[in-house]
Parts: sequence; C-alpha cells; structure tokens
Amino acid sequence: MTTSNEQEFSRARKVLVGGVNSAVRAFRAVGGTPRFIARAEGAYMWDVEGKRYIDYLGSWGPMIAGHSHPHVIQAVQQAAVRGLSYGAPNVMESELAERLCAIFPQVERVRFTSSGTEAAMSAIRLARGYTKRDRIIKFEGCYHGTADSLLVKAGSGALAFGTPSSAGVPADLAQHTLVAQFNDLASVEALFAAHPDSVACVMVEPMPGNMNLIRPAAGFLEGLRELCTRHGALLIFDEVMSGFRVALGGAQEVVGVQPDMSAFGKVIGGGMPVGAIGGPAAIMEMMAPLGPVYQAGTLSGNPIAMAAGLATLDLISGPGFFDTLHRSCAQLVDGLNAAGREAGVAFSAQHQGGMAGLYFRATPPTSFSEAQQQDLERFKRFYHLMLAEGVYLPPSPVEAFFFSSVHSDDDIAHTVSAARRSLDAVA
Repeated sequence: MTTSNEQEFSRARKVLVGGVNSAVRAFRAVGGTPRFIARAEGAYMWDVEGKRYIDYLGSWGPMIAGHSHPHVIQAVQQAAVRGLSYGAPNVMESELAERLCAIFPQVERVRFTSSGTEAAMSAIRLARGYTKRDRIIKFEGCYHGTADSLLVKAGSGALAFGTPSSAGVPADLAQHTLVAQFNDLASVEALFAAHPDSVACVMVEPMPGNMNLIRPAAGFLEGLRELCTRHGALLIFDEVMSGFRVALGGAQEVVGVQPDMSAFGKVIGGGMPVGAIGGPAAIMEMMAPLGPVYQAGTLSGNPIAMAAGLATLDLISGPGFFDTLHRSCAQLVDGLNAAGREAGVAFSAQHQGGMAGLYFRATPPTSFSEAQQQDLERFKRFYHLMLAEGVYLPPSPVEAFFFSSVHSDDDIAHTVSAARRSLDAVA
C-alpha cells in the first residue's frame, strides 16, 4: 500500500491534535507538510514516500552516534527479552548513575525520570524544598520543558508560534517565575536585588539550543555562579540538550563552571525516553524517600532506557570521540558560512561539539532578542529547498541542529552544496 506525507498528515489531523504529538513537528514555523518518517539508520531518515534525508535533527539530540547503532540496538533487544518495565529497582539504574557521577564532579546522587521536562520540574521542586524559598529565575527564550513554572517566556516550539508563554498557566504560579535576559548579568542582579532572600534557584541552559544555539558570553555563567552563592540560591544547569552533546561533560566542562544541580536527558537514554537530575548528596537527599520533597515515576529508570543509555555512553566515551565530532561539525559549519558569503545573504552558522545553529542574520545571536532578528521568510524558503535536496533540518529558525559521528565527508559535501544552491535561490 502506497501513501504520501500529505495523506498521512490528513489522517493524523483527524485523531491527533494538529496532527502531531509535539507542536514544532507540525511545520507551522516553516509551512507545508511535515515529513512522516518510516525508518532511520546511521545519518539518514526515510519518509513514507521513500525519500532519504541527511538528518540534522537527530531526534533533537540523542542520536549522537547515529540512528539504529548496532551496539545500542543489541543492548535494547537484550534488555527487552528480560522485560520492558519492572516498577522495581534494576541493576542498570545504578550502573548508569555511576557513569554520570564519574563524569560530573558535583554529581553524587542521581534521580532518573522519564523526560527532560520531568527532570527540570523536579529540580525546581527540589530547589524550593531545599532552600525553603518560592521564587525562581529563568531566562527569556530558554526552554525547560512544559512544566507550568517553566513555561514562562519560553523558547522552542512556543517561541516559533509567537506565544512565548502558554495559556493555562495560572497567574498565581507564574508570579513566582522571574525572567532575566541571557548574557545580561545585570538583569539577574536586578532580580536578586528586587526579591532578596526569596529566590530558590536560577535555572539556565548554559548553552541554549531552544532559541537556536547561543554561546554564553565570557563571564556570564561565572557571574551566575557568584550571584547564586552570594544570595543562597541554587544554580541549576539544564543540560538536557547540551549534556554529552557539546562535550562529554556537557557545557559545564566547556565553560568550567560547576552548578549545584544538573538536569539531563536525550543522550543518556540513547533515543529512549529518559531524564535525570544530579547533584551533591546534601541537596539530592532532600528528595523522597530520604527527604520531604516528593518525586516518583513508574517508568523512571526503566531497563530499556537504561540499557540504551549505557550503550550510548560506551560509544561516546572513547578517546578522541568529541575531538573528531568537533572537527567534522566545524567542517560543515565552515562550509555553510562560506556558502552564505558567496550568496551575499545575511547568514551565519556556529557550533560547539556536535550542537550547531544556522541563522538568517549576519552574525550569530547572543541573546533572545537577537535570535528573533532573523529573515524568517528567507529561512522558510531555504528550509524547503534543503528538504527538496534531501537535507532534514529542524523545522524552526529558533532550534539548534545536531551533528553525529556517522555523518560522512560526502554528507557534509552534499549539505554544503545544497546550502549553496538554496542560498543562491533565496538571495
């Protein structure tokens, strides 16, 4: 039976809200018909019409070693034979937690969850319980999942739709969320000054990917560390996207700043649903069953996700993995920047490790407001031209894209050539 993306989208819209299960997949930011993926392997995905794409989405990050890697698939298959979920402890939970503790110096205890959203919202609850304070500081454009406290001035799909805040978030709850500007330390200092002794934590993507990839300015994260220490607030790094992506030790390894807690996801499940919170024992043991902060989940630490995560860490922990990933991704980004210059279009790209961004503006953005200052119409046309060339990028101008260890030199060359033709066409 043959089918098409349009037929599948029409079918999905009859039973799924907007035809999708995550808003950005609906292609509202770029227009047109979403591609319905039938299978994925290595650096490629194939849609239901049989068209192959070089994939720079990577399931939004976890496919750092490529889709359907034999080592990961074998680990999942072996775990599945032993049972899909126990609702009881399993040994692989301890094994994966030990790996996280070994990689991140401040992580002494770990609590697994089933998603990055769950990890972020649980970290906020724990920070409030530990400090006995209610207010939190987040940054405009940073996205930490869909928990009510964090869905205020968020990036990602909400930003793409022009609705940085969501309906359904009670005003009484939102008032406890204070919003600062990324890379603007003075905006954070002002909030601490205006709300003395009431801020539980500062939560930040240390290397944001949900208003596209933005690098922290020199001294910004160091300044957050000093402010939190001075005011008795916890510093939480949301490394759901950057963790194990920009370096094995995440953004905190790159910048040399140690948070009080970290939220993880994506890669540590190797493509399976997973999240985690990690931090010092003194903070983490405020969580049930040892402390009064309740958190639980039937599928947290399930054996399939743990097996996939352990197998993925095996692959990316080897010597030179990230050096090679960084060099190859730099080759792609250099090619994209050259293509933009040749086309004479306001266009730029940058990367860190295997996490990258492209922007229809002359220089990469350094803030939320700059991320919004792009030529969105050119991006939409460019996006669909690249799709036609067999290159799958995130369907939003405010999302980072992801490079894997299995993208080949030929993949890079094709992508750069396709970008050159596409940029010429939109010039």
